[in-house]
Amino acid sequence: MRIHVQNPAGETVFPITSAQWQAAVARAPDMADLQVSFAHDEAGYAAAMQEATLLVTWTREVLARFGQGQLKASRAAAPKLQTIFCTSAGLDRLAPFAWLPDDVALLNNRGAHANKAGEFGIMALLMLANHIPYFAERQREARWAPRFASVLAGRRLVVVGLGSLGGAVAARAKQFGMTVTGVRHTAAPHESCDRVVAQSDIDSVLPEADYLLLACPLTPQTRGLMDARRFALLPRGARVVNMGRGGLWDQEAMADALEAGHLGGVVTDVTTPEPLPAEHRLWRTPGLFITPHMSSDDPETYNDNSLDILFANLRAARAGKAMPNRVLPEKGY
Repeated sequence: MRIHVQNPAGETVFPITSAQWQAAVARAPDMADLQVSFAHDEAGYAAAMQEATLLVTWTREVLARFGQGQLKASRAAAPKLQTIFCTSAGLDRLAPFAWLPDDVALLNNRGAHANKAGEFGIMALLMLANHIPYFAERQREARWAPRFASVLAGRRLVVVGLGSLGGAVAARAKQFGMTVTGVRHTAAPHESCDRVVAQSDIDSVLPEADYLLLACPLTPQTRGLMDARRFALLPRGARVVNMGRGGLWDQEAMADALEAGHLGGVVTDVTTPEPLPAEHRLWRTPGLFITPHMSSDDPETYNDNSLDILFANLRAARAGKAMPNRVLPEKGY
């Protein structure tokens, strides 16, 4: 199998390197027969893709090269391509997937983020429990204004999305003694949740949430999931974390709820748009703490985890099994 790794031009933090590839093969000797090439420029891409059957690249590279239907219109630039592996878990930027030929498998790297996401998520909950957004504002004002806090133990957390991100946060929340309710597509149990309800029943659990954490994929079914009506269902003083996508909530309704005092604080790693313009209202919304979409990405482990996941999918395919990270266009993830 010939594999081509196309790194974005100028990428300095997360490029997949030959050394990382060799280390991954050392962990998975059954993958030693793979032939691999690397490029960051157009000439390298064009030459490699004449023979490559699998492309490893970033979501924005896929969008630029195939997002307008180029792959369906002509296979001349990638005549042997069978699989695309994106080094991202959320591929909503590539939806709808009409550009994807039926005979090309699209894989994500779901699972690569779990450890980092779990740590960030519990940090965000602890920040909200200890009024850190409030204290950050007081620090900028050079004002000493004590506000005391309670522990997480015994508090009720609702986690929307129980994939690698939400599941990892749920596990850590249980370690802190929280009561965890999960929300996902179906009400199938989850080992880190006290109970799970289907997304269609989310309204029934919001009124009991001391904390709400959004970690689900952005799909047509989840876009705008938290609107003004649902924010109003949360108890007064509830705190919210968004680690998923900015499109999961009505951003203006969230800011309104904060300014009205209905929400007790918000930490978000995602916004709409990204980057957030300097004049945007959110920068000045009281009680809001923003991080620039970095919650789940660890430069020291990200590519290693991604390559291990790629090899696990190739191993499954060799065994005649379904590739676990294959994206189902009808679901959007």
